[in-house]
Amino acid sequence: MREGCALVTGAAGGIGAAIATGLAADGWPVGINYRSDAAGAEGVAERIEDAGGKATTLAGDLCANGTADALFEQLEGRYGPVLVLVNNAGMRADGLSPQLADDQWDQVLETNLSAAFRTTRRALRPMLKARFGRIINVASVVGMRANAGQANYAASKAGLIGFTKTVAVEVARRGVTVNAIAPGFVETKLTEGVGNGLVDAIPARRVGTPEEIAACARFLASEDASYVTGTTLTVDGGLSA
Repeated sequence: MREGCALVTGAAGGIGAAIATGLAADGWPVGINYRSDAAGAEGVAERIEDAGGKATTLAGDLCANGTADALFEQLEGRYGPVLVLVNNAGMRADGLSPQLADDQWDQVLETNLSAAFRTTRRALRPMLKARFGRIINVASVVGMRANAGQANYAASKAGLIGFTKTVAVEVARRGVTVNAIAPGFVETKLTEGVGNGLVDAIPARRVGTPEEIAACARFLASEDASYVTGTTLTVDGGLSA
C-alpha cells in the first residue's frame, strides 16, 4: 500500500459511504466528506474504525470557494497526500426543461460538475509529484441515456464524462488514471421517486446496490487498474444496452 490516503466526497450515505468503506477495507485511510449529514458521516467513520480501518470526517460544501483546498489540507496533515479521489457528491433538482429555474440548473451543475473540477485540480498536484493517482468520477447512465425531467442532471453527468476523458489524456504519462463510473438505478436517497416503473426496463430485473458500485471503484483505485484510464464503466444491469 502506498503512503497516502483517499478522499470520497458526499460519503455520508449511499454510494459514497459504500465506496469509503470499501477503500478503507483495502487499506486506504479515508476522508469522508459531507455537507450536512454529520451523523451519517460519523456512522460511516465508526464502521470503518470498528473494522480496523482509518477514517476521518470532513464537513464542507464543495460549492463554496476554498472548500476543496481546506479538505485536502486537513487530510494531508493527517494521512499524507490524497492519492485516491472519488468525486461522488451530487444532487438533483428535477423538472421538465420549460419549467426549470435558473437556480435549479446552476445548483446541479455546480455540485455535480464544477465541484469535481475543483477537487480534481487540487488532487492532481500531489498525484503528479508522486507519479501515482486514481481519480474516479461517479457519473450516471442519465449522462448517456435520456431521462425526461432531468435535463440539468443529465448535462452535469454528461459533462463529467467528457471531463474525465480529457483529464485522463492530459495526465496518463504520469501514472495517474482518471475514470468514471456510470451507475444505473441504485437504491439510495438520491434516487427516491425516480425508479417508478423503471425496474421492468432493466434487463437484470432488479435495482443495483451501493456495494456493487463500490466494488467497481475499488478496482479502479487498485494497482490492477493501472492501464485503465479515460473510460466510463457502466454499471446498470443492462439498462443502457
